[in-house]
Amino acid sequence: MGEVVAVIRIMPESADVDMSKIMDAIKGAIPSYARLHGMQVMDIAFGLKALKVAVIMGDKCGGTEEIERNMAKIPDVESVETEEVGLL
Repeated sequence: MGEVVAVIRIMPESADVDMSKIMDAIKGAIPSYARLHGMQVMDIAFGLKALKVAVIMGDKCGGTEEIERNMAKIPDVESVETEEVGLL
């Protein structure tokens, strides 16, 4: 069984959101079949930041829908979108 990495972009509701709180909550939103590889805060514009999260999981685990749903439930998160999925 191979592994894939998914890069997921998380947008906060506003520029005033504490990104560290979202980052802490993401650690608990990852299902047991996946593992967090890394997180990076990216500047977008006008003080707004996005969070890029890399998650590694087995290629037989299915898609990223459950991960996206879990992350979308985090307070102060406006949107969650998988940007890229690739084999490791």
